[in-house]
Amino acid sequence: MAKKRKAGKASRSTKRASSILTPDALAFMERYLNNPSPTGFETEGQKLWLDYIRPYVDSYLVDPYGTVVGVINPEAKYKVVIEAHADEISWFVHYITKEGFIYVRRNGGSDHMIAPSKRVNIYTEKGIVKAVFGWPAIHVRTGKNDPVPSTDNIFLDCGCGSKEEVEKLGVHVGCVVTFEDEFMVLNGKHFTGRALDNRMGGFMIAQVARLLNEEKAKLPFGLYITNSVQEEVGLRGAEMIVERIRPDVAIVTDVTHDTQTPMMSKVQSGDIACGKGPVLSYAPAVHNNVLKHIIGTATAQGIPFQRLAASRATGTDTDAFAYGAAGVPSALISLPLRYMHTTVETVHRDDVENVIRLIHASVKALKAGQDMRYFK
Repeated sequence: MAKKRKAGKASRSTKRASSILTPDALAFMERYLNNPSPTGFETEGQKLWLDYIRPYVDSYLVDPYGTVVGVINPEAKYKVVIEAHADEISWFVHYITKEGFIYVRRNGGSDHMIAPSKRVNIYTEKGIVKAVFGWPAIHVRTGKNDPVPSTDNIFLDCGCGSKEEVEKLGVHVGCVVTFEDEFMVLNGKHFTGRALDNRMGGFMIAQVARLLNEEKAKLPFGLYITNSVQEEVGLRGAEMIVERIRPDVAIVTDVTHDTQTPMMSKVQSGDIACGKGPVLSYAPAVHNNVLKHIIGTATAQGIPFQRLAASRATGTDTDAFAYGAAGVPSALISLPLRYMHTTVETVHRDDVENVIRLIHASVKALKAGQDMRYFK
């Protein structure tokens, strides 16, 4: 068992990060990020996540669409949720031409602009079929014929010469497709890959469960560690699970845009930087008292944080929890991320640790029966 660590001032050193991001934790993170989990087809990733957290919880539940919840103190009346979403953007096989080329439709917010020349996996009942997004060579594109990628012209080539040959491989309309790109580390401190939005969130809440278990924490309430499906198509998994759990408080984690790279607008998206800590959002769905609790915890623990104005909606599962089950006081702790919805989504290692630390500390600072109402 790891010894309980004293709270102290946050450090952005890699050395400090290793205190939470242990070799075993990092090995799980890489397996979990590389495992495909397309929206609506999250099962294998959810099994992997559940296997990891099972030693750290008292019980668990799986809802009909695949959202997984690990529960600590399941008999407690007062319920606290920490939540992330498990699904990643992908494509559906939509149309197979007689020549054997495959046109696709989005499953979530997949980016057609990055598709040309990407390698993909097509998931069939016979196994994975390899394919590529083809594109005309630069030699044959001219000023009069220089197409821009769109969902109408990107296509897959799986090495077949006819529709019948494609179907013989097990590929049919409705098969799901993901990019092949996998995890890597940049400069020893940036984690890069596809689907960090938001399996990195699933990793982080799993680490909160691990830390609570290692320090033998005795929580005075039930903690519901929730990994929801189908966020990328409208927060659907969260909409379902909030009704099943009916929590008293929810702390949601997701990603938000780092705005320090070229072509990003701070006027449009705020001044957010990887490496400067978790991002706390202001929005109607964000409950002010829960937010104050998190800010107070961050200040007391010396955890750096940034602020973001999200306006009408956060665009995350926070909205589903806030407005579900007759209204759940909810707040959002975001992880700054570069290049969202690409295959090179990038986050800072120290931010990952500090999000874990902030969720962990915020949960431990809650009291059973804590009334979050603005007035009585």
